[in-house]
Formats: sequence, structure tokens, C-alpha cells
Amino acid sequence: MEAAADDSAAKGTDVAAKGEAAIKPEFLTTKDKFHTFIDAKYEVCQPDDTNENNDTNNETKESSVEEPQVKKLKWDPEDKKRLRGQNKSRPHRKPTMYEEKPLCVSGNRKCFYGDKCKFHHVVADYMASKPPDIGDSCHLFDTFGKCQYGLSCRFGKTHTTADFQTLEKADVMKTYENRTPVKNSLTKDLQNSLRKRQVSFKKSEDYLKTFSNYKDKTEPKSKGRLLFFFYFYTKMKQLFNFMSHFQVLMCKIGKASVKGIEVDFPKISPEKPPAIKTAGPLTDVDVVRLRSCEKKQVDFRDKLYLAPLTTCGNLPFRRVCKRFGADITCGEMAMCTNLLQGQQSEWALLKRHESEDIFGVQVEGCFPDTMTRCAELINNHAQVDFVDINSGCPIDLVYKKGGGCGLMARTRKFEQIVKGMNYVLDVPLTVKIRTGVHEKSNIAHKLIPELKNWGVSMITLHGRSREQRYTKLADWDYINTCAELASPVPLFGNGDILSYEDAVKAKDTGVSGIMIARGALIKPWIFTEIKESRHWDISSTERLDMLKDFTNFGLEHWGSDTRGVEKTRNFLLEWLSFMCRYIPVGLLERVPQKINERPPYYMGRNYLESLMASQNVGDWVRISEMLLGPVPKNFNFLPKHKANSYK
Repeated sequence: MEAAADDSAAKGTDVAAKGEAAIKPEFLTTKDKFHTFIDAKYEVCQPDDTNENNDTNNETKESSVEEPQVKKLKWDPEDKKRLRGQNKSRPHRKPTMYEEKPLCVSGNRKCFYGDKCKFHHVVADYMASKPPDIGDSCHLFDTFGKCQYGLSCRFGKTHTTADFQTLEKADVMKTYENRTPVKNSLTKDLQNSLRKRQVSFKKSEDYLKTFSNYKDKTEPKSKGRLLFFFYFYTKMKQLFNFMSHFQVLMCKIGKASVKGIEVDFPKISPEKPPAIKTAGPLTDVDVVRLRSCEKKQVDFRDKLYLAPLTTCGNLPFRRVCKRFGADITCGEMAMCTNLLQGQQSEWALLKRHESEDIFGVQVEGCFPDTMTRCAELINNHAQVDFVDINSGCPIDLVYKKGGGCGLMARTRKFEQIVKGMNYVLDVPLTVKIRTGVHEKSNIAHKLIPELKNWGVSMITLHGRSREQRYTKLADWDYINTCAELASPVPLFGNGDILSYEDAVKAKDTGVSGIMIARGALIKPWIFTEIKESRHWDISSTERLDMLKDFTNFGLEHWGSDTRGVEKTRNFLLEWLSFMCRYIPVGLLERVPQKINERPPYYMGRNYLESLMASQNVGDWVRISEMLLGPVPKNFNFLPKHKANSYK
């Protein structure tokens, strides 16, 4: 027994040395045994009613119009040659393609398209071809008292009568009568004004005119006589003002006549005392002018900041993190040009739930004019507590345009952007940066003193360069050096925090707070662990309940019809591609788990825990089917990050 224990200990040491987490030997297994167990157990656990639903669903699909073919991949799956880059040949499938013939929105009214309309107009025909319901209760109906998706809801049998009428709960609806759970939605009027370029950006134009090479794009190309008359009118106005001041001066010195000729001057009313105390000819408001970031203060210090995560940092995920104790939340990175064009999909990234008490939006751009106008647009039409500039995005699409990390090397443009956005904003302006562009050439320490002078209210530093991506650990010693340079401006550190012990070490470096990104995707309850200073051995049932909350929030956000259900499923699968890296605390030989440690194949303490540990896409789909019902025919999914690793 002692020899076996020594062998196990040596094995654990070897595994840890290879970069894998040290798991107790009794839970370790091989890849083949793991997947054999998962597949066999899953078939046994399938209830009979689910199989009946699948058979009914398949019969319905076979009898109806044939579904469109899945988009062909650009690469041959049998080709073993490694593909270069990420997100190549990912199977994209529009959610609208899952439902063959939806119900027309015109309802009983006369359809605008007439016979050319391709949607159902007879409710009975639509209900006969509609996919089967997923569950016995509708979350929207139970929460809000009414399901706005009506007959198209995939949980519709709970609020639909035999004659296809939708039910309502009047008492529940009253509680939401004067509430707006989600804010910052793009209105049709604003969208039309943005598309027609009829939105006024007065503050932005005032700032941009300070540039010597600025040309107002709203000016007509042919100036002609209009500019001449404007110039003439300006000169005449100056002359008139001069004569008026001259007359006032003559009255004061008592010379109202020249060579016996009486001159009638206008009567001058006595000067009224100013409404506020003055210092000389200027008012106190003119002498002491507040900066834009000082108009509304946000206390960032000692807060837990959920990073703005592209794709996975959506509103339902942020609501889950808020429940676990996140203090500051931020929307996903939005392109400033898309916001100015009124794109609905980009404005959806700015939506804010009522539970997000400290909420900001992150914008990306590389030109002072578009970024300044975008800031003024957000300031006037969205409710946010701060605006963040993304100058740390490493992807080529952004960097090659000069945005993201590219701004760190373009200090003149960066300065114009920061000062311009500060000029038009009534809320604090923050900046997120990396250590630099190149791996062995840090430049953040040179940029931070400049950011202080430009009026930034808070700086977030990711402890890696653009070239490093996630290949090496974050440099917290360098973050500590930058935190001292940034004082008194708060600086948040970001990188490799997966436990409360990592958070304690990060706070000891002198940062004002910590930002958590991948750690929140792997284990969203990390905020609770940090605040309670403990390692939470969360059960698989509690994790499934958390996923159920996410799906409910997703149905609220994206809808409970077929399109909304499949969109919720896709975002759930994107999240599961990160959460499968979590190793339960009770299975570890050495606590806590490190973010750069790969989980080996292991058996959980129950089947659900083993299923959640799977790195296989098919097993993630099975988890989604527990919550959102069976997937449609020809369903295919690859995660967005490192898609080529999941052939």
C-alpha cells in the first residue's frame, strides 16, 4: 500500500510538472474510459418521453419541407493538416432557419404582402407545424404575467387555451407596470435619425474645431456666395458692436455733443448685479471649471470588476455574476462606427439590467472624431455610470486599423480621443490597456503618466502584451510598478485570477482593485469565494441550477420562441466551452486550481459532475438539451475560441 501511495504521489508530481492539475488518483481515468462511461450512462439516463418527443419531431420534419443544407466547411475534416488562425470555417447557421415557416406578425389583420407572404396566416396550420414544446412552464409567463411571444413561444402550452388564445396574470403584470428591467435600448426614432445623419453632435463639433486640419463633414461642398455674405455679415456686426461701445464711452465722459451738434444716444439701463459672486470680470464658474469626469463620481476602489468579455459577457451572464457578488459590470466591446450607424446588433451590447448598479460600456475606435461623437451619443441616449476605451484588444481586425492595442503606440491620436471624450461626457472615462504590443517591450509605464494628465478616472492594466495573448502568466510585478505610477488615479489589475488566494496576492501588489475575465467564465462563483475568503466545493446540482438561471435570463433577453431558444443555446455552449475547465475542489490534491493548469481526464463524484468535465462538444450539447430541449436537425456547433482545436 505504501508503494502504491508513493507511485500515486509520484504520478501526481509528474502530472503537475506537465502543466496538468494534480487530481486525487482515485478519480483519474483515461480518455477512452471516460467517454465510454459518459456515452453509456447518457443512453441509460434518457427518459422515454424524450425519445417520443424526438420521434415526433423527426416525423414532423420529414413530412414537412426539407430543411436547408448545413453550410459547407472550407476544409476537409479528414485532412490532418493543421489550419492556421482561429474561427476558420466555423459552421454558421441563422436561428431563423430552425423554424421552417413562422407565424406572420400581421395576425388576423390583412397582411401587407398579400399572397406573396411566406409566413403562416392560419393559426391552426402554424400550431400543427410548430416544433413541440420544451417544458411545462414558461419563465416569461410566470415572471412577468404575460409572454410577449404568444403562440410562437416554445413553452406556450402553459399560457395558451384550446382555441389558441393567450392567457395573462393581471396581478403579476401590475408589479412590472412602471418598471423597465432592461435599459439602453435603441429606439426606432433614434435609429432613423442616425441613419439619416440627423443627430446633432454640438459638443463634439466644438471640440473637433480646435484641430487645425479638421473639416466639418456637414458643410456643403460649394460655399460660393453663402460664405461671402456670412463674412460680410460678421464684419458688419463687429463694426456695429464697436460703435455701440464708443457711444457708451462718450456718454460716460459726458461728451454727448461734438461741435454743437447734438447726438441722440440710446438710453442705457443701469447694470444689474450678477446672479452669482464674481471675481473681477469673470464668474466663479468660469474661473474654476469642472472636468467632465468630475461631474459624476464613481467609487471604483476595492471593487470586484467583471471584465467586458466578447461573446460570453452578455447580459444574462452578467446577471449570473451579479448574483454571485460582482460589483462592477461592463458591456461587451462595441465598435463606435457601428453605434453611430444605428446598428441594432451593436446597440444590444449597451443594454443594462436593473440589477447592474455600477455599469459601464466599452467602445473601440481609432479616430478622434468618431470616438468623440460616439461618446456624446452614449452620454445623451444611454444610462451608464462610466465609459471605457478599449486600447487592449489584440485581434488583428481591430489592431491593423489602429484601434485596440494599436492606440498605445499612437499617443497623439490617443490623447485627442481621451480629451475629446472627456469633453463631451458627464460620467467618468476609463481606459483598459495591456503592458504593450511586443512581448519584451513594455510601454504601459510610459503611457500611464500621460493618461493621468489627460483626465482619465481609472486605468485597467492586463499584465500581458499583445504578442503574448495567453501563452504566459500575467506579470503582476510590472502591474505593481504601474500602480505606483498611476497613484492617485485608481489602477485595476487583470490576469490569471481563479481563486481567492490569487485575488489576495493581487491586492497585495498595491492595485486599487482587480478585474476578473476568464476566471469568471470558468467559475462565476469566484466573486463569492473572494468576498468570503473560501474555496467553494460547489456541487454539480448547484452548477446545473446556475445554468438554468442563465437559460431563463437568456429567454428573457433573446426570446422564448424558436429563434430565441436557439440563440440562448449557442451562447450557453460558448460558456460551457470555458466552464468545462473547472475542477471540483474535492477532487484536487493541491488547492487551489491554477488557471494555466489543464484538467486531465477524471471521473466526477456523480454522473453530472463527470459530464460537466467533458471537453467534447457533443457533451456540452447534451447539457443544453437538459435545459432547452433537443437540438434541431442538422445542428452543429464549434466554440468561437480556438475553434480548430475541437475537430
